[in-house]
Amino acid sequence: MKISLNWLADYIDDAPLRADLKGVLSTLTLRGLEVESIEDLAKGFDKVIVAQIETRDRHPNADRLSVCKVNTGKEVLQIVCGAQNMKAGDKIVLSQIGAHLPNGLKIEKGKIRDVESFGMLCSETELGLADTSEGILILPPTAKVGEPVADFLGRNDIVFTLNVTPNRGDALSHIGVARELAAILGQVIKLPSTDLVAAEQVATKSADKVSVAVE
Repeated sequence: MKISLNWLADYIDDAPLRADLKGVLSTLTLRGLEVESIEDLAKGFDKVIVAQIETRDRHPNADRLSVCKVNTGKEVLQIVCGAQNMKAGDKIVLSQIGAHLPNGLKIEKGKIRDVESFGMLCSETELGLADTSEGILILPPTAKVGEPVADFLGRNDIVFTLNVTPNRGDALSHIGVARELAAILGQVIKLPSTDLVAAEQVATKSADKVSVAVE
């Protein structure tokens, strides 16, 4: 059972949990819900942001390379890139100098065929999001320049995996795990609203959308 820390925040005050994550999860294990693993989904996404290509020109010394001017929201950087699937105006993923990507690659200032490059435009492979990719990752127009990519992709979260035994069916949901954690932390769980709408107030009937035939 995978549990999202961000999702738990809907039901409990997650500040004490984040302050001593390993300690609280160790207590959870002692109470019969074994924590098998903890994964930080944002690991490797530091200094990785949404950027926009302003211009793309041919590299003066290499036919298959491009020299791009990329807007970070704070400055315009020169990036040498070998991908062919991008154009001016595209929102892309930029790994800035100092980034250490999920695939282990560390980004440093470089010079490629005598042209300086101040970062790297990333593919899904380099971000650990896919095994293969045909070029750099092109983001939708709604992506905000300068926004951390971990936030945009919803990876700014910590997920832990529970080994739920057959007698703990109550823990097969985020609310069930939140109830257990609330007991550990001395909190009162915040349950979602369950306000019901009277049947006469609902215009659409289930029979209008679903039909059953017994043959």
